[in-house]
Amino acid sequence: MEYEKIATQLVAAEKDRKPVGTLTDAYPDMSIVDAYRIQQAIIEIKLSKGRRIIGKKIGLTSRGMQQLLGVNEPDFGQLLDNMLIPEGLPCSRDALLQPKVEGELAFILKEDLEGPGVTIADVYRATEFVVPAFEIVDSRIRDWKIKLADTVADNASSARLVLGSRMAPVGDVDLRLIGMLLEKNGEAVNSGVGAEVWGNPAAAVAWLANKLSEFGLALEAGEIILSGALTAAVPAEAGDVFTVSFHGLGSLNLKFI
Repeated sequence: MEYEKIATQLVAAEKDRKPVGTLTDAYPDMSIVDAYRIQQAIIEIKLSKGRRIIGKKIGLTSRGMQQLLGVNEPDFGQLLDNMLIPEGLPCSRDALLQPKVEGELAFILKEDLEGPGVTIADVYRATEFVVPAFEIVDSRIRDWKIKLADTVADNASSARLVLGSRMAPVGDVDLRLIGMLLEKNGEAVNSGVGAEVWGNPAAAVAWLANKLSEFGLALEAGEIILSGALTAAVPAEAGDVFTVSFHGLGSLNLKFI
């Protein structure tokens, strides 16, 4: 399979804001391993242009989404420095194709986590703090017509992230029971609890560390780990204002312009 060719097409789709057709239609034999190789080729293209990896994201953490795509585990993507929007600054809608917003908990690591064999306890020990976060997902695949291999190849539909400034030691937060409310233009659109993320957001981070070991990779101290959406993603257009609130962690706002 032409990994670099497909990666170049996806990078161009993002840059030009012109989506491509469903990859698994064009390449019906594409495996998940193939998809991760395409993802890595995308990252290498961007690193060669001066970008820097700042963390990882975990997707498909809810049972419902896994059942929808016919899988039994999450997927992951890689976060780059130009994806991070400082708290308080707006997100440009015109820079994206078909964005959606998710509320998540972000883990900031103080120690490396290298699988296999990483446990939830290891994640707690290695985490400096957790913060509320927005993830803005986007698909370079036309009309979000994706299967698992499509989103994996497309860097797990990564686009932007925003981190809140309210930092809490991970031991001070009940990750399974913490409640989240997502509002759009002042109206509640979604709510959920931490247990909806793989049973415990820390379990999703442990899964990621173990999954990365299959590719000879590890989570590194200082990295930002987006642990997965608590609820369904909500479409965003210019003028929309989103607020995500976590019990005990405060609120975070994001405006699209």
